[in-house]
Amino acid sequence: MATIDQPTATAEKEQPSRRRFFLTLLTICFLVIALGYGIYWVTVARFYEETDNAYVNGNVIPITAQVGGTIVAVKADDTQFVKTDQLLVQLDPIDSLVAFEQARANLGETIRNTQQLFLNNTGLEASIRNRQVSRKQALKDLSRRSEAIGVGAVSREELTHAEDSLQSADASLVQAQAALLANRALTENTDLQQHPSVLAAAARLRQAYIDYKRSNIRAPASGEIAKRAAQVGQRIAAGTQLMALVPLDQVWVDANFKEKQLRDMRIGQSVELTADIYGSSVVYKGKIVGFSAGTGSAFALLPAQNATGNWIKVVQRLPVRIVLDPETLKEHPLRIGLSMEATVDLHDKSGVLISESTLLPSYETMIYDNLGKEADAEVNKVISENVSKTANLNNDALKDMDKDSAKGRS
Repeated sequence: MATIDQPTATAEKEQPSRRRFFLTLLTICFLVIALGYGIYWVTVARFYEETDNAYVNGNVIPITAQVGGTIVAVKADDTQFVKTDQLLVQLDPIDSLVAFEQARANLGETIRNTQQLFLNNTGLEASIRNRQVSRKQALKDLSRRSEAIGVGAVSREELTHAEDSLQSADASLVQAQAALLANRALTENTDLQQHPSVLAAAARLRQAYIDYKRSNIRAPASGEIAKRAAQVGQRIAAGTQLMALVPLDQVWVDANFKEKQLRDMRIGQSVELTADIYGSSVVYKGKIVGFSAGTGSAFALLPAQNATGNWIKVVQRLPVRIVLDPETLKEHPLRIGLSMEATVDLHDKSGVLISESTLLPSYETMIYDNLGKEADAEVNKVISENVSKTANLNNDALKDMDKDSAKGRS
């Protein structure tokens, strides 16, 4: 029996030593891993912050009607790429066309009527000169009859008629002078094109022209169509949203970092991003351009009420805006709402926490710039057409007045 139990006792003695060996080896491995991670954190990891709570955001341009009308054509649909100034929706132009033609005719009529006011000044001035001559003649007649009545050459009745003629001439002269003053009040300190009546009619024509042109709704920028709601035959009012336009070159990433991750972040720091749609093989380069003015919960529809007795501290996240390199974005376009992973390089701490000037490009469109110029050209065309026709009448009237005056003097 003693010879049989001896190996068993030896095995029992070796088992604790093996256990201690493996525990020691495992402890050393953990220490090496911990030391390696510590070195990695000190030299590398602490200079980077990352999050997968990041999403693509961008400009969503609402395409709205500037005038009311009935849709007769829809030229774009969802997912379609359109270029700047491309026709999207066409409204029935008949109503705005009628209003435009009416305003055009009204401006022409106003120009002719206003031109007549200026012509009336010349006619009234000639009338005053004629009545001055009549008064002068009446005064001479009265003077001769007053001298002749002393010798009995004229009767008392003729003298009375002469006095009445002078009074009538005075009254006619005063009336003509008042008419001239009244007409000058309508034309003084202005010319034909700057007359208030012409300016008002020109403004109405300008507005009618713009409304007519706005029956064609065009794309203010290049991008993809989304959320199309316009339907042929639909009656819409001004301000009705017809579709949305998303410029794919005007997108950015909003990365939501925890409060403690923001300690060393600065504007201008570089960022590497990957999109779930393309995987880790496509890396986007970007940089921080700003921090949101408040956390997501602060701008929520129903913000948290932290003054209650059941308060529980929740780690807040602050949106950080990141712009992307346009070349990579052009090769691998992103859509609004896609998930991203962002890693911020914290080595460069020379940036600021609050942007002193905007780093983002300004957004503008030029498609509406020529509309006002076209309306002004239409107004000037109507004015020139009607002024050229009335100018001949003006010259003829002046010639006739000069002839009449010459005959009167002779």
